Amino acid sequence: MSEEQRLLPERIEGLLGSEDRSELSRLVGEYRSSEIAEVVEILGGEGRRAVFDAMARPVAADVLEKVDEATRAELFELFGEAELSRLISELDADDAADVLAEMPEEESEEVLEQMAAEEAEQIKDLMSYSEDSAGGIMDPIVVCVSEEATLREAIDQIRAAEVDEDFFSVFVVNKLGQFLGDVRVRLLITRPETTRIKQFVDTDTIYVRVDTDQEEVRNIFKKNDLIVVPVLDADNRLVGRITADRVIEVAEEEAAEDIYAMAGTDAAELENISPMHAGRVRMTWLLPCLGGTAITAIVMLMFRNIFMAGESLNIYITAIVFAPMVAAISGNAGLQTSAIVVCGLATGDLAALRIGQVFGREVRVALIVALSCAVIGGLICAIVPILASHGLIPGNPSQAAALELSEHVRIVAAFGTAMFSAIMVATTLGLFLPFLFRRVGIDPAISAGPLVTTANDSISVFIYLTLTYILVQ
Repeated sequence: MSEEQRLLPERIEGLLGSEDRSELSRLVGEYRSSEIAEVVEILGGEGRRAVFDAMARPVAADVLEKVDEATRAELFELFGEAELSRLISELDADDAADVLAEMPEEESEEVLEQMAAEEAEQIKDLMSYSEDSAGGIMDPIVVCVSEEATLREAIDQIRAAEVDEDFFSVFVVNKLGQFLGDVRVRLLITRPETTRIKQFVDTDTIYVRVDTDQEEVRNIFKKNDLIVVPVLDADNRLVGRITADRVIEVAEEEAAEDIYAMAGTDAAELENISPMHAGRVRMTWLLPCLGGTAITAIVMLMFRNIFMAGESLNIYITAIVFAPMVAAISGNAGLQTSAIVVCGLATGDLAALRIGQVFGREVRVALIVALSCAVIGGLICAIVPILASHGLIPGNPSQAAALELSEHVRIVAAFGTAMFSAIMVATTLGLFLPFLFRRVGIDPAISAGPLVTTANDSISVFIYLTLTYILVQ
């Protein structure tokens, strides 16, 4: 970011107090809508109002579309329905549908009622599709010609079309509107203009259906280096197109959703700037985690009673000190595996889709990690109690000193065995849960979130204390 861009918020704020807004209009006119959107996000209500008043309507519409969701929600309240209708009318139909989808249904209906009937109907059609589908992200404005048209007629039709976006091919349909393929623009200008366009149709054109998930659309673009892809309905009729710039937005959305899911929250946190709203979203995920940690506490208390009944409380006290180590390391090992699998599933990597191949690789990796952590952790478990018994660690060493050598060795053996077992179990969960979640229609990224991590903690502690009890008896 240049120094001039960095100082833009200060320059705009300095002009807000002036009654003459011509200077403000001149200033905002010198910058791109994306740069103005960043400033709008940090301004207060009056400042936002002044900036929007200073912009030409098409620029203001672009800014409305580019600000983050929380800011846009506040702008909905700042603007009246008539003004929103005018701004949204300046957007492409797909962008307009995305913006209106963020509004309450009643308010979006009122905004649509104030728009031109044809334009409103087009936006409603887009909003009828799932927002995460190809139909939900497509642009319904396409350049298409009949298969019987000559190249001259096709060129005339392109000239008459109201399409702002660049395009590199023309879609060809039959008399029923069904998609046949595309023709590169260069062929239109290098072949005799009286030739029928159907002679040059590439029937091997890649396309997607209206119900294709946007993540799959993104992967299709990536694997095939596409610039644009046609969208067809169930009857093979051409209903829209998706361009590469739209797919970039989709990739950002999908990446953000996965990060939120793995962090134990979701994108709903961005819809409102209120800390109370964000807190409610996060607690929706954290409350089940509290329940999971309560289960871990119950497991520890249960084994305390078992060890007390066997007059082995000192062993339990020493062993329980290392329980967090087993839980943390095994949980992180499982998280690493699930992150690899989730990433592969998200990108459509064919190798990641084959569970047998992934299993073979991850098991070998898990064995190396589990053995290494078991040996290193076992050494730590062997040394730390000795240091405590000799007073090298602050506290009362009497309980550690009461352990016999054989008991100490058994705890170390239990720890190493439990570390190995817990890592293998956590890795197995991290491997299979994303595939399971994907099969039942749940975002696989959730399998790497705090809910599953908390479950791993309970399982690993149970394994560790069970092995400790068995080996010391």
